[in-house]
Amino acid sequence: MAVTASADPDTPTRISASERPSRSEGAVVGWVLSVCVLALEAGGSFRYAVRKPPIRGGPTADPERAAMEAARRARGKVRRYCAANRLNRLGTLTYRGEGCHDPRVLRADVAAFFRSLRALLDSGPFPYLWTAEWHKTGHGLHVHFAVGRYIQRSLIEQAWDRGFVHIKLLGDLPVGSGPVEEARRAAGYLSKYVGKAFDNDRVPGLHRYEVAQRFQPEIVQVWGRTREAVIDQANELVGNRTPEQVWTSDQVTDWQGPPAVWVRWPG
Repeated sequence: MAVTASADPDTPTRISASERPSRSEGAVVGWVLSVCVLALEAGGSFRYAVRKPPIRGGPTADPERAAMEAARRARGKVRRYCAANRLNRLGTLTYRGEGCHDPRVLRADVAAFFRSLRALLDSGPFPYLWTAEWHKTGHGLHVHFAVGRYIQRSLIEQAWDRGFVHIKLLGDLPVGSGPVEEARRAAGYLSKYVGKAFDNDRVPGLHRYEVAQRFQPEIVQVWGRTREAVIDQANELVGNRTPEQVWTSDQVTDWQGPPAVWVRWPG
């Protein structure tokens, strides 16, 4: 299977055109699976050569459903970024005094925190992800973040001079869990907040979460005539691993979209 590298990490790499199923007017293309090799997961669907008209009453016609879909996509991106970069260490940053109630000020403070942390570590850029949450008590915003390396608490406290630091330990992991599974658990923790980040008094133009640049995982896209064919190709890409979980839209009785599949491998 020939693949070519993509210079843009947000643009899927595609296999050569000669290996794709042939197209003709009205014919189906087949299955397309986007594989995040470093995160050991993939997702895709059955696609058609002729684009079908949008279904009336779809996500764009239902703001609540559209918001749920946006949150779902964001959680998926968080999971892949954390897993691909092995972000398995969690922390929380809070403010002293009356707290911070301005999302833009928060972003400037967190950016300064990571710049200071890089300088203290003296090791160059490193991957991280953070999201914000409003305090239930009205104290304003605090930050949940993940990194993929051990950092002394004293350095974190030195870089965050605006308040307090809490380090969260990952628990309830199966014996023998690897770094990918640890990162997935960390991503699950962060995703709870990504889904609701800034829903109250959200400032237009601000993201639900932020990540270190230049660490976006590459996506490889494979094509095949059957679902089994694309899964087999994906298995090769991740080192001939056997999937630990395969979800298909066949499992959903009222599924309204094209046939879909999601695959995860152990790591």
